[in-house]
Amino acid sequence: MKSIGTGRAAIDWHDRRADVYLSRPDKRNAMTVPLMNDLIAAFERVDANEDIRAVTLLGEGPVFSAGMDLTMMRDRVEPDSEIDRDVFPRLLETIEETRQPVVAGIKRAAPAGAFELTLPCDFRVIGREAKYGLLETTLGTFPHGGGTQRLPRLIGLSKAKELVLMGEFVDPEAAADMGLVHEVVDTDAVDERTKAFADRLCENAPLGLRNAKQALNAALEMPLEQGLDYERQLGYELDDTRDYREGFEARLENREPTFRGE
Repeated sequence: MKSIGTGRAAIDWHDRRADVYLSRPDKRNAMTVPLMNDLIAAFERVDANEDIRAVTLLGEGPVFSAGMDLTMMRDRVEPDSEIDRDVFPRLLETIEETRQPVVAGIKRAAPAGAFELTLPCDFRVIGREAKYGLLETTLGTFPHGGGTQRLPRLIGLSKAKELVLMGEFVDPEAAADMGLVHEVVDTDAVDERTKAFADRLCENAPLGLRNAKQALNAALEMPLEQGLDYERQLGYELDDTRDYREGFEARLENREPTFRGE
């Protein structure tokens, strides 16, 4: 596992998968400005690696993340605070714009800011005992790192209002029922199941994955006609690729395809 900077983020590189870690286990992976900057750098490195087809976002140690570092949050309300208030939105945008699919593994705890950290990921695997929710309205504020904007796009406005305004943890099984998470597993299996989920994505054509993610992310941002044009444009980009031909040839020959990202 290779550390990034000094903020305690790390990448574990595999053949076709990269595992990005919040790596402050002694602090329950609570997020600081240096850690968030290092996570941005980690995802930028992953995005630039043409060999990587899928990414996981995990917490080193027993917990995904306790959320924002409480000392940092206390200090940021001081009049002369120089804390970078834009770093968290930049981090979420970087995850969202990463070309490869991103799978978050939510282990034991992901409250408030840690909950918002999982929203720009493409998939979420959660442990049965996880404390997962937006608690900000119980702390004198509300989730404004993207929670009020990304969450309604995932589960609908009514359910999003319930989670945001009630300020309570959501039961993992209920989160699955509303489409917020994709799998609920035993707590001790979260990391391995998250990696297996990403490995399954790695079997598919990398160029197809990337263009499909790009089209899907645009779906709620464009009028239908514009979105359909954009989808076709992204599809046409793949018509002359080696992997497009390989996919159909493999199906006709009744064998597994060998994709190269070409």
